[in-house]
Amino acid sequence: MTARVKLLKALILGAPASGKGTISSRIVKKYKIEHVSSGDKLRDHIEKQTDLGKEVKVYLNEGKLVPDDVMIKFMITELGKVNNKPWLLDGFPRTVAQANALWKVQPVDVVLNLVVPFEVIIDRVKNRWVHLASGRVYNIGFNTPKVEGKDDDTGEDLVQRPDDKPEAVKKRLEIYESVTRPVIDFYKDKGILTQFEGRTSDEIWPKVTTYLDPILSK
Repeated sequence: MTARVKLLKALILGAPASGKGTISSRIVKKYKIEHVSSGDKLRDHIEKQTDLGKEVKVYLNEGKLVPDDVMIKFMITELGKVNNKPWLLDGFPRTVAQANALWKVQPVDVVLNLVVPFEVIIDRVKNRWVHLASGRVYNIGFNTPKVEGKDDDTGEDLVQRPDDKPEAVKKRLEIYESVTRPVIDFYKDKGILTQFEGRTSDEIWPKVTTYLDPILSK
């Protein structure tokens, strides 16, 4: 690999339920790069009841966003742990303040922005059901449970998260649009943002690989 590839820093953006998790996992598997997910890292700290985890849990329990200064310090520390490996950052930055702080310490090379019509996302999410104990997710018509309303492995009930109901999803998308639009513009101005449009992850994925292959090929 060239030195550029070794140091490649990539960032993925996209609305809630736009397929960031699916595309990210495929990128990590295909190109063998490090996946740094702010959500996974925060959940890990909450589970381990670290000082940060306890602090974050208070904000989440109150339905508040984790403050910029807390997220910036946390994520820059986490990225500092990735030594001489290309990485893909997911879930951060979410505000221009966060993007600016990240740029000063770890300027990214490429930004992938997934663009999925909001009506498709709302339709997708209203068909999403979860087995709370394991976190297994089912999508009616895509990954349908063998028995309606039941987890395949345990037979226990599936539930729909309150924030997956159409009215809640619509609100989340409106918030995302208002908060993240400036972040998208920030990276557009840097000349490193590429948009990938589609209705499904399978439709978007070939476009992503066509873009990344020349960058990450040996």
